[in-house]
Amino acid sequence: MLDKTYRPGAVETKHYERWNESGAFACGQNKNAEPYTIVIPPPNVTGSLHIGHALNNTLQDILIRYERMRGRDALWQPGMDHAGIATQMVVERQLDEAGTSRKEIGREKFIETVWDWKAESGGTIFGQLQRLGASCDWSRERFTMDEGLSDAVRKVFVDLYNEKLIYKDQRLVNWDPKLQTAISDLEVQQQEVNGKLWYFNYPVEGEKDRFLTVATTRPETMLGDTAVAVHPDDERFKDLIGKYCTLPLVGRRIIIVADEHADPEQGSGAVKITPAHDFNDFEVGRRHDLEMVNIFDIEARINENAPQKYRGMDRFEARELIVADMEAAGFLDRVEEQMHTVPYGDRGGVPIEPYLTEQWYVDAKTLAKPAIEAVEQGKVKFVPANWDKTYFEWMRNIQPWCISRQLWWGHQIPAWYGPDDEIFVAHSEAEALAAAEAHYGKATPLRQDEDVLDTWFSSGLWPFSTLGWPEQTPELERYYPTDVLVTGFDIIFFWVARMMMLGIHFMGEVPFRTVYVHALVRDASGQKMSKSKGNIIDPLDLIDQFGGDALRFTLASLAAPGRDIKLSQARVEGSRNFATKLWNAARFCEMNECAPVANFDPESCTQTVNRWIVGEVARCSRDISKSIEAYRFNDAAQTIYQFIWGSFCDWHLEFSKSLLNSDDIAARDETRAATGWAMVQLLRMLHPFMPFITEELWTHFGSDGEGMLIVEAWPEFGDALDDEASRAEMDWVIGLITGVRSVRSEMNVPPAARIPMLLTGANETSRNWLSRHEALIQRLARLDKVTTGDAIPEGAVQLVHGEATAALLIADVIDIAQEKARLQTAITKSEGEIGKLEKKLGNAQFLAKAPESVIEEQRERLSTTQSTRTKLADALERLSTVG
Repeated sequence: MLDKTYRPGAVETKHYERWNESGAFACGQNKNAEPYTIVIPPPNVTGSLHIGHALNNTLQDILIRYERMRGRDALWQPGMDHAGIATQMVVERQLDEAGTSRKEIGREKFIETVWDWKAESGGTIFGQLQRLGASCDWSRERFTMDEGLSDAVRKVFVDLYNEKLIYKDQRLVNWDPKLQTAISDLEVQQQEVNGKLWYFNYPVEGEKDRFLTVATTRPETMLGDTAVAVHPDDERFKDLIGKYCTLPLVGRRIIIVADEHADPEQGSGAVKITPAHDFNDFEVGRRHDLEMVNIFDIEARINENAPQKYRGMDRFEARELIVADMEAAGFLDRVEEQMHTVPYGDRGGVPIEPYLTEQWYVDAKTLAKPAIEAVEQGKVKFVPANWDKTYFEWMRNIQPWCISRQLWWGHQIPAWYGPDDEIFVAHSEAEALAAAEAHYGKATPLRQDEDVLDTWFSSGLWPFSTLGWPEQTPELERYYPTDVLVTGFDIIFFWVARMMMLGIHFMGEVPFRTVYVHALVRDASGQKMSKSKGNIIDPLDLIDQFGGDALRFTLASLAAPGRDIKLSQARVEGSRNFATKLWNAARFCEMNECAPVANFDPESCTQTVNRWIVGEVARCSRDISKSIEAYRFNDAAQTIYQFIWGSFCDWHLEFSKSLLNSDDIAARDETRAATGWAMVQLLRMLHPFMPFITEELWTHFGSDGEGMLIVEAWPEFGDALDDEASRAEMDWVIGLITGVRSVRSEMNVPPAARIPMLLTGANETSRNWLSRHEALIQRLARLDKVTTGDAIPEGAVQLVHGEATAALLIADVIDIAQEKARLQTAITKSEGEIGKLEKKLGNAQFLAKAPESVIEEQRERLSTTQSTRTKLADALERLSTVG
């Protein structure tokens, strides 16, 4: 017997352990089945479950459970990323607390310490994902630093190097002076700061009292200036092109070049060019073959390439002194206060520097060409489709990919240097030594490159390295390419693009057929979650409070393609209430002996209400399948929600009460069997969304205690159970009851009051339906009596229903005049609110300054208020017909 109350905490762990121990998550159980593969976006080994993870993995699990039930050989490949910078920082903090440091203990001991930390504390997120119900094949768990994946990384590096697609070059990188490493664009956060714009006068060589005025937010970089750029069409400076300025404080002659990078409309029209410390200036420098003067060391202190006076100074100390010296020398034109954007390293927490340094690069432009063609030719599709524009924009403008990092934790670059710095790239040290011996003619000691590879390099191999590549394993042959990648929009370029490039290059085929890009989870008011705002929602807290199913269903129901999710605790509580509704329906079935019957044939039902519900089950199954396969998770969730809460609980169970208590044994037994059958089918349909409660109820309704719902088949019925006649009849009944209830609510009819209803203008079919379901309609619509006729009596409010009109006699139970006044007051209030909102949304200043989330919230309020006003007006108009 089911408990009176559903308690998620009492069943979720039990069922998860049962699934896992039984091997239900494992792939390869049906060799004849069509494979279906998803690779999990590998969370950082340092990570813990945040709400974005919860959304991403809920959607993946819905797909995997659905396809598993459809008979596919489903593999959800799990694994973790070694997270170079993040992990190194965690362990370095621990060493600092212990009174030592990475450099004190040395590289070998440090890496050993990281592995020890990983064994003890890494991977917390996997246990948290299990609380969410993630049905990954944990027996196949991989780690980007495990032996097999490390082999794959080395092979890819060596092969690309031999193909001249990996090379060393001096280019600008994002340099984190605190961590002393290059970092990727994804690890850079742009922050708005109150700063200054300094205008400096650079003397034109050979022209007394003539200056070029340049502006900068970073005065310290002037020490590395090697040119001034002006636009080639700017008449003010055409006579200066090819001439020189003298760089103040340094004395260096710097050429005046014509370049379209200079904007005549910005500032003075002249731009200082510092090729070694600005990404745009670097490109100008390459176009004009300018000298590149690096003035910083790895800690962003002024180095030996600057005048003695500034050497060794921190960049910001140097800034103050340089401004003072420029002013003293008469070269400071003016200073303006300015709000501008400064790039910060998200880990180091300090401003990053564009820094000229030698690094390893991948020729991304060459690798991008087939990856672009794959999307152009439809081999890979993005959902929503508009994300392919973002993909093309990035890929068609791709720059060389910096893959080296100045860290110790990660895949050490498989390159060794001879005594003359000759490079030997090899799969192993032994192979490199052999190559060196052949090169030098004798055994020669080598030193390995100390840098490690960018984390995205190894994760870019994820779809095929996790399946055993470079070995040609059965799993690789069977499960590659994967079917769908579920990911956030922020890593389309950093991860998706790299998987596309490397997958096509090494496997000859795209790594996945579909990329589903989900939106961002925001707070209830549409604000982005952040620690500083204090609005972070912890998914584990929600699971503790409402259960894993409630969180999953909420996220799925809000996952509309292309629309950010506004999450609130109230929404999750609503999903918990949905679970409670289902639990209570199951208890009703149990108490009324509604259970599945062996060999029950739903096509054999004779009772209209039973023919209707089995048809609704079949229709619901089809609609959910269509929505899931179109990645419209919100539509799928809404379909099953409306079916369970509405069709099954609110209507079918209410309709069936008279049959379940009937003296007609055949009708009673059929209703019990049909209701039990429908219950079992809805558990199957709901399972991908709410696996825990459905598995618990399955032990009571769908099995003998041994079987598991997770391995049951998805309900597919075709159109054999569709009965348009019974559907039309029951929809008519439901529509009439709903309409009467709506009128009662609009007119403030007391709930206990039973009122008469007269149906006029009804055709023969409608009169027959009314006669057949009269008792039911009276009970559920709280009607005193139901009759048919031709004339609308006085004191009646009218409700159009199909071709007929229902007249509800309410004059005796409400004060008509008072009700009209109430409605008019509510309409006036709504109109005032509409006016305010329309004025605000018509204000150009508000639209320019307000965050998009706030604007969207105001638009939604306007739409809701307008809808409310329309309903109130309709109610007043209806009331005006009462005689």
